[in-house]
Amino acid sequence: MKRVFSLLEKTWLGAPIQFAWQKTSGNYLAVTGADHIVKIFDRHGQKRSEINLPGICVAMDWDKDGDVLAVIAEKSSCIYLWDANTNKTSQLDNGMRDQMSFLLWSKVGSFLAVGTVKGNLLIYNRQTSRKIPVLGKHTKRITCGCWNAENLLALGGEDKMITVSNQEGDTIRQTQVRSEPSNMEFSLKTDDQTSAAESMISVVLGKKALFLFNLNEPDNPVDLEFQQHFGNIVCYNWYGDGRIMIGFSRGHFVVISTHTGEIGQELFQAHNHKDNLTSIAVSQTLNKVATCGDNCIKIQDLVDLKDMYAILSLDEENKGLGTLSWTDDGQLLALSTQRGSLHVFLTKLPILGDACSTRIAYLTSLLEVTVANPVEGELPITVSVDVEPNFVAVGLYHLAVGMNNRAWFYVLGENAVKKLKDMEYLGTVASICLHSDYAAALSEGKVQLHLIESEILDAQEERETRLFPAVDDKCRILCHALTSDFLIYGTDTGVIQYFYIEDWQFVNDYRHPVSVKKIFPDPNGTGLVFIDEKSDGFVYCPVNDATYEIPDFSPTIKSVLWENWSMDKGVFIAYDDDKVYTYVFHKDTIQGAKVILAGSTKVPFAHKPLLLYNGELTCQTQSGKVNSIYLSTHGFLNNLKDMGPNELRPMLAQTLTLKRFSDAWELCRILNDEAAWNELAQACLHHMEVEFAIRVYRRIGNVGIVMSLEQIKGIEDRNLLAGHLAMFTNDFNLAQDLYLASSCPIAALEMRRDLQHWDSALQLAKRLAPDQIPFISKEYAIQLEFAGDYVNALAHYEKGITGDNKEHDEACLAGVAQMSIRMGDIRRGVNQALKHPSRVLKRDCAAILENMKQFSEAAQLYEKGFYYDKAASVYIRSKNWAKVGDLLPHVSSPKIHLQYAKAKEADGRYKEAVVAYENAKQWQSVIRIYLDHLNNPEKAVSIVRETQSPDGAKMVARFFLQLGDYGSAIQFLVMSKCNNEAFTLAQQHNKMEIYADIIGSEDTTNEDYQSIALYFEGEKKYFQAGKFFLLCGQYSRALKHFLKCPSSEDNMAIEMAIETVGQAKDELLTNQLIDHLMGENDGVPKDAKYLFRLYMALKQYREAAQTAIIIAREEQSAGNYRNAHDVLFSMYAELKSQKIKIPSEMATNLMILHSYILVKIHVKNGDHMKGARMLIRVANNISKFPSHIVPILTSTVIECHRAGLKNSAFSFAAMLMRPEYRGKIDAKYKKKIEGMVRRPNTSEIEEATTPCPFCKFLLPECELLCPGCKNSIPYCIATGRHMLKDDWTVCPHCDFPALYSELKIMLNTESTCPMCSERLNAAQLKKILDCTQYLRTEEEL
Repeated sequence: MKRVFSLLEKTWLGAPIQFAWQKTSGNYLAVTGADHIVKIFDRHGQKRSEINLPGICVAMDWDKDGDVLAVIAEKSSCIYLWDANTNKTSQLDNGMRDQMSFLLWSKVGSFLAVGTVKGNLLIYNRQTSRKIPVLGKHTKRITCGCWNAENLLALGGEDKMITVSNQEGDTIRQTQVRSEPSNMEFSLKTDDQTSAAESMISVVLGKKALFLFNLNEPDNPVDLEFQQHFGNIVCYNWYGDGRIMIGFSRGHFVVISTHTGEIGQELFQAHNHKDNLTSIAVSQTLNKVATCGDNCIKIQDLVDLKDMYAILSLDEENKGLGTLSWTDDGQLLALSTQRGSLHVFLTKLPILGDACSTRIAYLTSLLEVTVANPVEGELPITVSVDVEPNFVAVGLYHLAVGMNNRAWFYVLGENAVKKLKDMEYLGTVASICLHSDYAAALSEGKVQLHLIESEILDAQEERETRLFPAVDDKCRILCHALTSDFLIYGTDTGVIQYFYIEDWQFVNDYRHPVSVKKIFPDPNGTGLVFIDEKSDGFVYCPVNDATYEIPDFSPTIKSVLWENWSMDKGVFIAYDDDKVYTYVFHKDTIQGAKVILAGSTKVPFAHKPLLLYNGELTCQTQSGKVNSIYLSTHGFLNNLKDMGPNELRPMLAQTLTLKRFSDAWELCRILNDEAAWNELAQACLHHMEVEFAIRVYRRIGNVGIVMSLEQIKGIEDRNLLAGHLAMFTNDFNLAQDLYLASSCPIAALEMRRDLQHWDSALQLAKRLAPDQIPFISKEYAIQLEFAGDYVNALAHYEKGITGDNKEHDEACLAGVAQMSIRMGDIRRGVNQALKHPSRVLKRDCAAILENMKQFSEAAQLYEKGFYYDKAASVYIRSKNWAKVGDLLPHVSSPKIHLQYAKAKEADGRYKEAVVAYENAKQWQSVIRIYLDHLNNPEKAVSIVRETQSPDGAKMVARFFLQLGDYGSAIQFLVMSKCNNEAFTLAQQHNKMEIYADIIGSEDTTNEDYQSIALYFEGEKKYFQAGKFFLLCGQYSRALKHFLKCPSSEDNMAIEMAIETVGQAKDELLTNQLIDHLMGENDGVPKDAKYLFRLYMALKQYREAAQTAIIIAREEQSAGNYRNAHDVLFSMYAELKSQKIKIPSEMATNLMILHSYILVKIHVKNGDHMKGARMLIRVANNISKFPSHIVPILTSTVIECHRAGLKNSAFSFAAMLMRPEYRGKIDAKYKKKIEGMVRRPNTSEIEEATTPCPFCKFLLPECELLCPGCKNSIPYCIATGRHMLKDDWTVCPHCDFPALYSELKIMLNTESTCPMCSERLNAAQLKKILDCTQYLRTEEEL
């Protein structure tokens, strides 16, 4: 609400004034006061005319069209008529002499009613200039009256009478009222009883009551009284559907209904003004009511009276306010005051505005335009204009306003606005468009394009202005638009023309079937929306001359705005009075371009959209301001942090519809939902945004589609790319159409083949690749065969034969064979299969035939395909045993052999049956036939032993039982796991020893062993009893029985006793056995070897070692040197394995015994030197060989003599000459030895020296103790010499060292190790380069 002007005439001050707005247009305001002058002002407050009156103005009124103002005054019988079109005043004599008191123009026609103070009436018809005087209509002053639409005139006077007359002055109705009437009105009343007509009269009686008089029901008037504290009725107004708004002097106003049944009922009541209310004015156009009082005006909405629209304070009016009145269009509201001033307020501006790019211009007052750029944040510039404009246009640098055929141009500077020029056009301008340099004005079906500033361009004259259409073009232009490059216009013939300003020529035209009413190009001019005369909307693309109908396009759409935000290409809105509809033009989708309705947004009342930028709609309002609203389709631009998934998902759909993929990515990231990511990815594919789709699929982790998209992203052929994407989205029909329209139509065929859509593939192959038909036919045939459609499968297999592709043709012929058989053409199918090289085909055809019970053909094919098992099986089903027999050598299936065997057994051909049973591994049947039919128990027994068959063993056992061979029967019963039967049989027939021997070698339970042990115990067979008690783990009883054994079994019994104690690991049992061995029980000590074995069994190795030394000494004393050697060696090996230190006595004794054993080997091989050296070592320890002192010494003398060791031979010969040995010398050698002693020869070959492996000290090669490092040196088991570091090997069995070279030589004649006697050959020897582990000193051990 803005005050436009105030009128403060000095001559008016101090007294109330009257005023009246010109009806319809509201361009003039007539005002009069105490100065006897009616002054006429225009709507901007400029005085246009005045009427001088002889006295104070009594009444004035404008006719229905606002052409004539009628005025009556005191002291005059003339009616003053002022013509608004000619600005002239005329006078009309009323023809009656009495003073006039009332004046009113009719609502329909040009009748003027004038009443007088004496109750007379004059009706003047301005059109015919006829005057009808009616005398005595009332008896007193006529004070009020009203016309209705049927030209009935109701009048009220001081005579308290209401009359209703027609336009001729004839009285139709009259009624008496109780008080003086005032404020009379007709109202349009609608209810169930009466038809719509202005048939009800309302009138105020005595300023207290409201009287309602229905012309159709004259006998039922309604008299409405109101509460006393409301005060007097000041004024009232009819509005809406039979409602009356009444204002009271004390500030109240009340709304009542006049509907039948609720007449007089209060619908609303408010104490709008605290102290007083002076006037009410209703604007049906604005749907608002204004009330004044208490120095303020309040404006409320008629729809919701509680909604206060505006409050205007007039603090300067201290004498109070007067009357309110709106113009018919609701734009201006006038208020008179008690002190004689008048104020006019702008309540509704014409909504005039325009936008160019992001700059907007809009009317902010009747003579004021504001230019702003809300997007770039420029400060608004206000431009004062000379006229109240009918149109406003803005360009990049200019503003144009105008009315009728004139336009004023302004240059928009950075800080100021400069008026440029005004321009007259050929006709009334309907609209004008500006851009950078040019303006285009549409007037009377023509467009004039001209430069705004002609001096800024060195333009040729013809480029300054041009008129469209050309003279010879008989069309009328209905709409036009101007972009940076083009003038675009639409005509009544449906043509849209593009005129390219740069080249000053037409570049494009499009012909629409009907006329084009409105066009709206996008910011670039590369697309436009147009609305035709049928109110249908279309998007037109001049690039490819294509149009796309806009869906759900409302016929009430007034205009269209394109989105100015550069990222939202293709978004536009269409709006009517109530809603804004958001559309998106999807230019690049796999289905092609189309327009989508994204959603709608409610628009507040009287908001006109001017500019759309990133979902924000800038609207112009009636109050001359701009207001921004956000489109509901752009809700995702709000703060998303506090929103839940249910709110975010619809927003995701919005972003995808608007192609806002970056915003969609953000929403998906917040949702973190796989379905949302997939939705985004699918949308990217739909819009052919391949790069973004790759990014999304990478985020999802869908590697396969990422790889596929990477392969196609560089494709430039749009149809081919769209085809691939349509295929990815499973829209195969669309993909095919796109492929066929592309540069690579064969892709459609490849897709159909991959999808196994064979019908489509064949159709495509006929057009695109006839050479592929056979291959597709084959693949189709395979699918048809799988589906069971054998007829068509056969046909396609036959079509598939090429004649030049061997592998493919073989596959087709195989299909023909199988389909022929399935179709019943068995002969053809079998022949085809037999001719075919494939074994597999023969098998498959045979399987089909077998299912069809065609056994003979099936078996034949199996046999030809070398499937002998299958062939034999089918021959068996057809009982063709001869054929089965022929095939048996090739058959591997036991089942077939078994079937054949059963058949042969049934025929009594047992030999053939038994062979077949053997092939079938049915040993039970084999044994049964050998025993029952072929009488060959030996073969049966051998099979049982070989196969260990329990059932076969039982049969053989039964056979031997019948023969009375209980031993054999027991043996086979045990084999068949019938231990109880075998035990019973052994008991009955005293064959327990046999049973015990057999069961001892079987996997038998402890109970079985115990039962045998108890049996032998009863029989006093202690050894056997002990043995079985040991097997069942009863060690104490076992030992007791072993020790009870008679002396004949002593050795074995003691061995078993040692084993028992070893297993038991029981100290008590150990002591018992030791006592027995020591002879504590019977006074007879047992052989020490048993004690040795006991210690070994108990793993008491140190004790065992001591015992072993004793045993070896005894054996040595007895002359059993090999036994002594073996005892010591075994003990040595055991201690070594247990990592126990070897006693030095044991090691020395073993070395001496081993040296003695080596003598025989060396002498036998003729190596007398080595033999002599070993004999010298033995002779030096001769006390350890008491049984053979003389023979050993004799051998030593002889070998030393042979080896040339004369001095050594002499010294040992001298020892033999001792009295105790001399007589025992073998006579053969005695003289020779005596001769050596008598003639001594002390010459001696020096012993060779070799280095010590520890310290490299040179010492004689047979010396085992190093003088240098005092270490005992390991000796060679082949020569007895000490070891050498660089000639080291070991026996792989006993791990004793040997000189590699010497042992190798020895193994040329010997086959065993000289130490452990295990078999050994030279190939097994490995030379050890690092012998450190064998050279450990005694301290380390």
